[in-house]
Amino acid sequence: MTTVDVPAELVRVPAEVKRERILGVVYLILAAIVAFFFAMGSEGDATFRLGEAGQDIDLTFSAAGFSWVVSAIFAFLAVIHLTRGIGRKSNLVLSIALVLFAFAFLAWAAAGSSFSLLGMLRTTVSAATPIAFGALSGVLCERVAVINIGIEGMLLTGAFMSALVGTVTNPWVGLLAATLSGGVLALGLAVLAIRYRVDQIIAGVVINIFALGLTSFLSSQILVENPDRFNRPGVLQAFRIPLLADIPVIGPILFNQNIFVYALWISVALTAYGLFRTRWGLRARAVGEHPKAADTLGVNVYRMRYLNVLLGGLVAGFGGAYFTLGSVGAFNENMTAGRGFIGLAAMIFGRWHPVGALAAALVFGFADSLQVRLGILDVGIPSDFLLMAPYLVTIIVVAGVVGRARPPAADGQPYVKE
Repeated sequence: MTTVDVPAELVRVPAEVKRERILGVVYLILAAIVAFFFAMGSEGDATFRLGEAGQDIDLTFSAAGFSWVVSAIFAFLAVIHLTRGIGRKSNLVLSIALVLFAFAFLAWAAAGSSFSLLGMLRTTVSAATPIAFGALSGVLCERVAVINIGIEGMLLTGAFMSALVGTVTNPWVGLLAATLSGGVLALGLAVLAIRYRVDQIIAGVVINIFALGLTSFLSSQILVENPDRFNRPGVLQAFRIPLLADIPVIGPILFNQNIFVYALWISVALTAYGLFRTRWGLRARAVGEHPKAADTLGVNVYRMRYLNVLLGGLVAGFGGAYFTLGSVGAFNENMTAGRGFIGLAAMIFGRWHPVGALAAALVFGFADSLQVRLGILDVGIPSDFLLMAPYLVTIIVVAGVVGRARPPAADGQPYVKE
C-alpha cells in the first residue's frame, strides 16, 4: 500500500479552517463598509501633511478612489480566505488590512481638508510607549511561567512615585524611584506566586487593588493638598538625534522623542536578543516550557523566576513614569486608565515575543491616536464612542479574532521542587 506524505504546512485543522472562514466574512464586511460608507460618502481630495513646521511634504489623493482600492483589496482577501486560506501569515495580513481600513477611514474624515499625519504617527508612538513597557514586562514574567496581572498596579505606582520624588528632588531621581517601586511590587508578586504558590491571577489582582488604593489615598492626602510642593515634577523634553532626526517622515517620528521612547527601542532589542541568543534566555524559556526538565539539567527554577519577575517589575515601573515625566507632568488618580491590561493584550497579540509585543502596542497606540485626531477633524461621531477605540481593539484581540496564541507550556503553574 502506497502512502503519500503531505507537508505539515498543508494540513489544516478544523479550528484553522473555521478561523479562515470567519476572517473571510470579516473582510467581506470591511469591503462593504469601505465601499458604501467611505468611498460613496467621500467628496474631494484628502491631504495628509507629512512634514514638520516649515517643511512642505504633503500627500494629496482622491479619498473616494483610495477607498475603492481598499475595498477591492478586502474583497480579494475575502475570496482567498473563503477558498484556500492564507495560513500562518494571516495575522500579518490582518494587521496590514486593519491599517488600510484605518487610513481609508482617515481619508473619508479628511476629504476636502487636510490634517497632520506626521503628528498623528508621533502621537501613536507616544501613546504606545507605556503599553509597550507593560507588554515587555509581561513577556519577561510569562516566559518563566509567572502570569503578571499586576502590570497595571506597577505602572500606576511608577507614575505616582515619579511625580512625588521627581518634585521633591529632580525628574531623574523620580525616574529611578518609579523603576524601583515597580520592582518592589514585582518582588511581592514573586514571593506570593513562587514561594507561597498563591494563585497568580489573584496575586496580580491584589497588587492592582493595593496600588490603586494606596496611590489614590496618598494623592488625596499629599499631592492634592500641596501640588506645588509634591506634584510638579516637570516633563522630560524630547531631544533630536542628529542626522537620524533629519530623515524625512521617519526621522521626526522615531528620533525626535523623549528618553522613554529611546529606552523602549533599546529595551525591546536587548530583551529579544537576551531571550533568544543568550544562556539566560535559553534557561528562562526552558523554565517556562518545562520547569522540571530544566531543574533536572541544573537550572535553578526559583532563581530564574524571581529574576525575570523582578526585571519585569522594573520595566513596568519605568514605563509608569512616562505618564507623569514623559507626558502630563503631574499625577492624577488612576491616570494609567487600564493601560496595563492593554499591555497584556499586546503581549498576547505579539505571541510572547518582545518585537511582536512592540508591534501590537503600536496598533493600540494607533487606535488611541486615531480617536484624538477624529475628534479634531469633527467627523460627527460622539466623543464617548471615539474614546472606546483602544479598548475595543483590546476586546477584539483577547477574544481570539487574531487566532489562538500559545503561551509557554507551564504558564501560571506553580513549581514544587521534589
